[in-house]
Amino acid sequence: MWSQSYSAHKGTVELALYRKRSVAPQPGEIALPVLVLVHGSSNSAQPTYDLTVPGAGEYSLMNVFAGYGFDVWSFDCENYGRSARTAGNSDIASGAADIAAVLALIERETGATRAHLFGESSGALRAALFAAQHPERVDRLVLGGYTYTGKGSPTLAKRALDLERFKASPRRKRDQAMIDSIFSRDKPGTSEPGVPAAVGAIELTFGEEVPTGTYVDMIENLPIVEPEQLRGPVMLITGEYDGIASPDDLLEFYRKLTGVEKQFIVLPATAHSLVWSKNRQLLWHWLRAFLSEPAYTPV
Repeated sequence: MWSQSYSAHKGTVELALYRKRSVAPQPGEIALPVLVLVHGSSNSAQPTYDLTVPGAGEYSLMNVFAGYGFDVWSFDCENYGRSARTAGNSDIASGAADIAAVLALIERETGATRAHLFGESSGALRAALFAAQHPERVDRLVLGGYTYTGKGSPTLAKRALDLERFKASPRRKRDQAMIDSIFSRDKPGTSEPGVPAAVGAIELTFGEEVPTGTYVDMIENLPIVEPEQLRGPVMLITGEYDGIASPDDLLEFYRKLTGVEKQFIVLPATAHSLVWSKNRQLLWHWLRAFLSEPAYTPV
């Protein structure tokens, strides 16, 4: 497996990027399809998409899709991971601007003017907003753990009780206990016991605070993107026990998508986090199938 790190710039803000392929790039080679992975609100790119859990098998989505023949990239949004710290709260709009900077760097490195996007949770909102703003840069869009209006979400209703605190500061506490809660709040048992500690072992090296912007957006500014704004192929993929997005809310979004190529997938025995699930292989299967779907003949 070949890997390399990069830096992209969003104005004066430096963003950390991570790339994996099955083999190193070669001069004159046929370009591989590019897949860009966008992380969520509470953890950065590497523990989300390139995790190692001792004794528990493969957890790196980057490894898996590099093995499938993709040129796989992930990155830390502003104020996350190894990216620059600023005074901002890194809301959804900021994340969409991060994606623009990342794709500009990828184009310089690979020549690719379009990429597949996969985002999970608020990463899906970031990816959807970018796709609405720049449809010409997106090939296929996959939204994991997405939230449309937030209607019927017990998790968002609970967060709303702390809205004023989130609005009062650009940062919130994110310690090991908070990371542990990600794996227990929806349906205990949908992830393996060693995963929270493995995530925290990486994530907490970046400190015990993360931005509040995506939390504020998901509490009071939904919907961020209307489905009619997405004109390319879209897959919605959600867990059976997701406590942030209700099936009815997601189905309303799906029905309003105007594109012909759209899919709605529910992963059984899975909660909000798909990449860390016991059944993450189901995510790999459906994501790979959608990204490699043959062209169809219109009638």
